[in-house]
Amino acid sequence: MSGLEDIEGPLRLGVFLGVFALMAGLEAVWPRRQRKFSRARRWTTNGLIVVIDSVALRVFVPVLAVAMADIAARNSWGLFNNVGLPLWAEFLLTVIMLDLAVYAQHVATHRIPILWRVHKVHHVDRDIDVTTGARFHPVEIVISMGFKIICVLALGPAAGAVLAFEVLLNASAMFNHANFRLPRGVDAALRPIIVTPDMHRVHHSVYVGETNSNYGFFLSVWDRIFKTYIAQPQDGHDQMTIGISDHQDDGPTSLLWSLMLPFQRVVPASHIPPSSDRNP
Repeated sequence: MSGLEDIEGPLRLGVFLGVFALMAGLEAVWPRRQRKFSRARRWTTNGLIVVIDSVALRVFVPVLAVAMADIAARNSWGLFNNVGLPLWAEFLLTVIMLDLAVYAQHVATHRIPILWRVHKVHHVDRDIDVTTGARFHPVEIVISMGFKIICVLALGPAAGAVLAFEVLLNASAMFNHANFRLPRGVDAALRPIIVTPDMHRVHHSVYVGETNSNYGFFLSVWDRIFKTYIAQPQDGHDQMTIGISDHQDDGPTSLLWSLMLPFQRVVPASHIPPSSDRNP
């Protein structure tokens, strides 16, 4: 290994806790929307999902993306291991290309019915806040890691670059799901480059056309390039309904309900296949 195994866990945990604390504090001081459910109720469920996700990765994916980058380097697998790029350029290109890959994967989770079954666990959360950024079904987490491993094998990026991207992706997911009021001028300055909370909130609208937009997690340029960008929700941020129209109850606050959702017999027809309309 490259030596990153000694710092990967503490670094990821430290950044996670730091960003989580910052976003949670901002949500408490400058909330963007009024909550429908108590923090204790939702955060307990979402937190337990994160714990289950971590266990699922350790059980079902023996080699994670950062370790796979090191294996690829030792065997000269992948593009970057066979071209002479400066380390700074490799880091930059790794972040850009992996972010594009995550955008493509996100689109796929909305367009492929079997993937939507597990991804909708993220979307049924009726409040959107910092914990929503980590609320993903364990099946989706395992599939996502497998996809990232394939991308790492194809690109052959430095293990440090993969770790930097993973940390950045987790931090940006918490940021753009956070329920705090980012000043309009700051949002306008950041949005052409990175995904802001107001931009991503549109993606969690109950309207199908808005759900099928703003797929980016970190860089916002992909939605503009691929014409999946919607600037604002048609009902406004304060009045818009978050979640999925078929699940406007308290089910998503239950851990067992959330874990079993993908295995329900009926998949909401209003979300598959995706509609180009903005209304449900």
